[in-house]
Amino acid sequence: MVRLLIVPVIAALAVLSAGAPGAHAATDLTRVAQALRESPVYVDPAASGALSAADAEALADKIEDADKPVFIAVLPADQPTANLFRNLRTETGITGLYGVLLGDRFDARADSTVLSRQGVSNLVTAVQDAGDPKAQLNDFVDDALRGGVGGTAPASWSGGDTGVSATALVTTGAVLAAGGAGAYALARRNRRRHQAEQRAALEQLRVVVDEDITAYGEELDRLDFRPGEPGADDAMRADYEHALDAYETAKTRMAAARRPEDVRPVTEALEDGRFALARLAARREGRPLPERRPPCFFDPRHGPSVADVTWTPEGGATREVPVCAADRARLADGLDPMIREVDTGYGRRPYWDAGPAYGPWAGGYFGGGILPGLLIGTMLGGMMATPSYAADYGAGYDGFEGGDVSGADFDTGDFGGDFGGGFGGGDFGGGGFGGGGDFGGGF
Repeated sequence: MVRLLIVPVIAALAVLSAGAPGAHAATDLTRVAQALRESPVYVDPAASGALSAADAEALADKIEDADKPVFIAVLPADQPTANLFRNLRTETGITGLYGVLLGDRFDARADSTVLSRQGVSNLVTAVQDAGDPKAQLNDFVDDALRGGVGGTAPASWSGGDTGVSATALVTTGAVLAAGGAGAYALARRNRRRHQAEQRAALEQLRVVVDEDITAYGEELDRLDFRPGEPGADDAMRADYEHALDAYETAKTRMAAARRPEDVRPVTEALEDGRFALARLAARREGRPLPERRPPCFFDPRHGPSVADVTWTPEGGATREVPVCAADRARLADGLDPMIREVDTGYGRRPYWDAGPAYGPWAGGYFGGGILPGLLIGTMLGGMMATPSYAADYGAGYDGFEGGDVSGADFDTGDFGGDFGGGFGGGDFGGGGFGGGGDFGGGF
């Protein structure tokens, strides 16, 4: 119940600090970021009058129950606004949608992988006339959760060190309502079940990815390329180094994977490495360099495709798929292609009928743009089109993943601009929202 106690602690601290010198000094964004890594809502002690502890707790529960990376910070009205969002996002280091309330001013920014700039603009404009801060923040969160914020909540919200002493937690915990504890327990059970399902899916997927990495390593061995061999030039050596780097990247990223969606960068690296190997082989044999194409649909281990062919799976719809030379020849001869099958609870099945965890795996190989056409009519294709799939395995075919730890590596253009000179007719002035509610130069 650590997160449940954070807001009452903040309220208690607000009482103690109300008359203290410097109580309204600029809030340290490092402290705000630390709190947001543990809970989606932070209320500064100097701004506690804007949102009560109970209301902040209810808002945090709403966000956590939705499992979305939405962050809310309520700060003093005189908080400096220069690069506020950019600095807060850097300190937090987590991809998401960030809303900040300063007195009676509200604005938001988001990573473009979570929500578009226009989407953020629409959300903020819609709540400018909501009335009191509680209504404004709740309307913003409701609209954001209903409006398709991408990704999932950060894993750190499930618990961790808050920096609050045990004595303070015990003392302030005495004021908690018993009903709130029951609601939180239910949400926590749901989160634990979700995390257990994710771990199980990752372990199932790990077997297949390890096979992919092993197969790629064997290709490197069979290549038998030596940078100093006769005829080797700088372009060949660059391709070979690129292929080796991809191998190491895939192994490192797979070792660090904690969720099924973490597999996507692994298969992206393997696809990139196989293309480097194809270029190297063409250079050594004096052939024209291959064009960049997706891997063979039937089994990405076959390497880059050479053509698109029409194929109709048994009981499925006809579609065009990229194929390697060997599978193109088999299909031309009336034979079945060599399909990648994996173990499931129903025996060996093609990967596109093996369950939702294979979405990130396929997305890394084929990219989000072509997957809908390739997977039409399959089990995986149907799953990936649903909101529940987006919440569990990434945001649909685009594969963006809110709630991920990115540190300072993010598009600062998404978080540029300041709060500006205040509201004018309900809109942000200066660098924020312009007149008439149109999206201004804040980003």
